[in-house]
Amino acid sequence: MYVPGKNDVINSDESYRPGESQTDRVKGEYHYKNGYTQKIYSDAHYVREEDSTVPPRYYTPPEKPQKEPREPKPRREKSRAGSFARTLCLCLVCAVLGGLGGGSYVASRLTERVDALQQGMTELKEQATLAKENGTLASATAAGDAGTIPASTIYDRACRQVVGITTEVAYTNFFGMTSSSAVTGTGFIVSENGYIVTNYHVIEYAYTGGQDLTVILHDGTRYGADIVGVEESNDIAVLKIDAANLSSAELGDSDSLTVGDTVYAVGNPLGELEFSMSTGHVSALDRAIKTDESADSINMFQIDAAVNSGNSGGPVYNTRGEVIGVVTAKYSDDGVEGIGFAIPINDVAPIAQDLITTGYVTGKAYMGVKLDERYNAMYSQYYNLPLGAYVYSVDPGSSAEKAGLRSGDIITRLGDMDVSCYDDLSRAVKDFSAGDTTEVQVYRAGEELSVSITFDELTPDSTYDSPAKVLPAG
Repeated sequence: MYVPGKNDVINSDESYRPGESQTDRVKGEYHYKNGYTQKIYSDAHYVREEDSTVPPRYYTPPEKPQKEPREPKPRREKSRAGSFARTLCLCLVCAVLGGLGGGSYVASRLTERVDALQQGMTELKEQATLAKENGTLASATAAGDAGTIPASTIYDRACRQVVGITTEVAYTNFFGMTSSSAVTGTGFIVSENGYIVTNYHVIEYAYTGGQDLTVILHDGTRYGADIVGVEESNDIAVLKIDAANLSSAELGDSDSLTVGDTVYAVGNPLGELEFSMSTGHVSALDRAIKTDESADSINMFQIDAAVNSGNSGGPVYNTRGEVIGVVTAKYSDDGVEGIGFAIPINDVAPIAQDLITTGYVTGKAYMGVKLDERYNAMYSQYYNLPLGAYVYSVDPGSSAEKAGLRSGDIITRLGDMDVSCYDDLSRAVKDFSAGDTTEVQVYRAGEELSVSITFDELTPDSTYDSPAKVLPAG
């Protein structure tokens, strides 16, 4: 299994070679040590013979006979002794004076150092007092790491916030017998009174088939769950359990994410490895991802933390223990690892709030048309028509009908976005809110027309701008 960082080479295009001195290799670059010790020689003062300066010999007179040595006088020895004593006293006096002078200098320097230290301590106390008054934390932690907590602390917090979700799904097997299996997923608590956020596809079968849902806490406590609301196009759902004093997740700011940020995903992979934490980094931002469960593309950020079946609906934490995303998808081809996706919490939070308060997402733009999603370049070429979104029918009383759109129109542009297919129109509509007004360009019976449309609000009773599985008439 691949272990991040074990085989990676940092800041280098070359990998380490066996036998190579690692102390000579720093951050992928070779640094050769200087083993040569330079010896400095001084020239010998050689003098040539012709340049010799040996002094000449001079005449020396004969030596006089030496006299008998006389015994030294006592007073002379006393004088020498007194001279020695005076010299010794002088040395002692100099030594004492030098010591006193040196001691005075050292004492003065020590006094200066002590004064400087006391002044520094006074300044630190004043800064600490000011920080306390302002409610700030006086810490030596770097600004970029402020608020970071250990991964073990994040996991302990996650265990109180993350839940497992199960539902029994009945189906007919190969032999025609009715059987059932447990669908497992993950969610996380967003309020003390039991509201839980998860993916729509985690509870889709229970929502469409009326099966019961069970939520399991870390301590094994089980609760029956009600579905408060779903947002299928964004793959978000909110559940409610009858509980109180729960530990709710603290939501972060996903707009502040940058590529390279450390993240933690906590969930129930494979439905068996409950409350597993995986660590990774943000690999990319603003990915338009379409899953098997969503008809429209969803904005997500990419992570390389391990994501598996059962992780869906679980939280992604930052290093401060805040939830900044909801694990939703992974790249599922064989041989591909470390490509997971999560919906930013800044997109999830308003959806969850609307689902809790009104049961549906408010403010979404709604046109009121049914489209043929199979109208593509082949059909446009065959019928000699422009590319666009083919309108099969218009809902009575909708904003599309009020704008003058008709069955058979081909929408080629909405606002500032060109439209060449059904998906293009769906993405373009998401850029607007209910009540917004924009221009719609359509092709009708050989003419290019421009009409103005003011969007209605999409409600549970509205007929969604959905594709119609029919081909346009010739």
